Amino acid sequence: MLIFGCQSQNIENKNISLSQENCLEIEHSQGKTCIPKNWQTVVTLDSVTAENLIALGIKPVGTTFSSLSQHFEDELINVTNIGEIGEPNLEKILQLKPDLIVGIDSNENIYNQLSQIAPTVLVKFNHSGEWREVFKNFSILINKEELWQKSITDYENRLVEFKQKMGNNLAEIEVSVVRIYPDSINLYLRDSFAGTILTDAGLSRPESQNIGAEEAQKITGNPIQMKISKEALNQADGDVIFIWTGENDPQINAELQQKIIELQKDPLWQNLKAVKNGRVYQVPSYWIGSGPLAANLILDDLFKYLVPLENK
Repeated sequence: MLIFGCQSQNIENKNISLSQENCLEIEHSQGKTCIPKNWQTVVTLDSVTAENLIALGIKPVGTTFSSLSQHFEDELINVTNIGEIGEPNLEKILQLKPDLIVGIDSNENIYNQLSQIAPTVLVKFNHSGEWREVFKNFSILINKEELWQKSITDYENRLVEFKQKMGNNLAEIEVSVVRIYPDSINLYLRDSFAGTILTDAGLSRPESQNIGAEEAQKITGNPIQMKISKEALNQADGDVIFIWTGENDPQINAELQQKIIELQKDPLWQNLKAVKNGRVYQVPSYWIGSGPLAANLILDDLFKYLVPLENK
């Protein structure tokens, strides 16, 4: 394979001669890579880095397509599909001749191959609740931190507007986040993706869901969600409940919608405060997102469902 643009330098490939005038050495999850200072074309390997890139106002020449990118699919028009997340087509990437390849660290098994095509950087990604840190680190890796600052400032300004419209009772509103799986009911906790946005917005969580990632990992083996039984449905209660299935496959989603209908008939569910008050809202799968575009969509839902009710 040919090496395009400013050739990469990493721990395994130190014998490549670099022009420091044209390259910027970046430290990332796989070591060090020298990326072009003025790169023009980029390929993203997953929905996380694709979303981060688009949030910075930059369109990739190629990316993987999946249900995880459904909420920004309009931004992927004329972008080449390079395959599935975890199994990108290396030949397609080679044909695109990118100046830069970016992804999260789950792509480490093909890092050496990718580095022979173009300089490649992989950002560390533990779970979706760390989206803000990942977004910032990603912008630093691709030398676009000033664009990150603008994007995050716009997000923070919207949070200020939301808090102003909600008024003084904002922190007293407990918001529950529930996901329906084929075989379980799960609660999304404080450090989940949706949980961090609710915290940013100044909203409270029920005690059963106000659990941080470290504690949740110890208790359930999962840092962002926990399974509950139907007998423990009271743990899903709050002043407001947001519920979703997270499935974009029509057949699977149809089955899960039936489960929601069955849940709504359950006397324990009907006895919940939010249910009695008519404050249960079903929302799309971007509530389990992992980037700034999904974060703003959740914020849209908070404006849509909470502001009108709070200001009646």
